[in-house]
Amino acid sequence: TIEFTGALHATVVKQVRLKNPSSKTLMYNAILVGRDADDFSLPKGNTVTIAPKSQTSINVEFTSRFLRPAEAVLLLITKSVGGIDGATLTFSLKSEVKHIEPADILKCTSPCYEL
Repeated sequence: TIEFTGALHATVVKQVRLKNPSSKTLMYNAILVGRDADDFSLPKGNTVTIAPKSQTSINVEFTSRFLRPAEAVLLLITKSVGGIDGATLTFSLKSEVKHIEPADILKCTSPCYEL
């Protein structure tokens, strides 16, 4: 589970590190699914390539629109490269709004009561 914690309407970025221990290049197609998948995004695109014996990180962004917790699933589905398939990876994405910052403060004066 990857948890995104922040203020209402703030954007939170988390990194997911992927390792490739094999001697072949791995390619994944990243898909966001679930009730609140539209609130999450992959700014670097949906295709992830991992060179042999190396690692890479993908950024997942979340922008909160509501006070309720948001939930989605990040699926990394392997693309066949030279007959090599990696395992499908699944990450649960959850959010929590910890505080609310006012967008603006307005001062108003008016009489409380008039005869």
